[in-house]
Amino acid sequence: MFEFMLFLIAIAAILAFKGIRIVPQGEEWVVERLGKFSAVIRPGLNIINPIFSKVSYKVTTKDIILDVPQQEVITRDNAVILANAIAFIKVTNIERSVYGIENFREAMRNMVQTSLRSIIGGMDLNQALTSRDRIKAELKMAIADEALDWGLTVKSVEIQDIKPSPNMQDAMERQAAAERERIAVVTEAEGAKQSLILNAEARLEAARKDAEAQMVAARASAESIKFITESIKENNASAMFLLGDRYIQALQKLSASENSKIVVMPGDLVSAVKSLVAGK
Repeated sequence: MFEFMLFLIAIAAILAFKGIRIVPQGEEWVVERLGKFSAVIRPGLNIINPIFSKVSYKVTTKDIILDVPQQEVITRDNAVILANAIAFIKVTNIERSVYGIENFREAMRNMVQTSLRSIIGGMDLNQALTSRDRIKAELKMAIADEALDWGLTVKSVEIQDIKPSPNMQDAMERQAAAERERIAVVTEAEGAKQSLILNAEARLEAARKDAEAQMVAARASAESIKFITESIKENNASAMFLLGDRYIQALQKLSASENSKIVVMPGDLVSAVKSLVAGK
């Protein structure tokens, strides 16, 4: 009888030992009884029925980092870009996260990938490359409702990298080089055009100044002729002196030339000058 009592005490001790569960901080465990959800035990010391109950799932309550692999996405203007993201989620409903989806980590990763392709696919290349904040906001909004149904909260979604594919980068570099060359040609042509305009304006200004100088010279010559005419009327001797002086200067310049020449001079220089003045 005593031995039987010892046996029962040993069995009870073993069962009690097996029923003790120590849950670490940062985790919550799901207990099932006879294959059905029974309870969620929290961090610390817990005791369950070791015969009919068991711990079926161990779920972390820490923030979960989901790295979404890089994928090719086709934009609205048929450009191929590479994009990847990272999502920060937290389990807020243990029962839903365990029984609402087969594998919530994989489900969320696929959800982010699908939503990212859909959002970028509605943009053109330039928008996709310059709208990270918009993509991030739309992506978080797109996955938040589904995550809530699975007992998850989306804390943040970040776009790690978004860039054109290698082939697209080569095409963009060639396009940029062609654009730079076009700008250089246009700039050179514009410079040549401005140079021609400035030269034409300079020539026009020179011609205008030359015309003005000729007009001034003509006015001066007219004034001089007028003055000489008035002088002739009053005193022929002055006119004779002036014309004789000019005539002699012209002969001096002609005789100073190195070219061979024959200078014919009138025999009576004074009479010649008088005939010029008198008009005879």
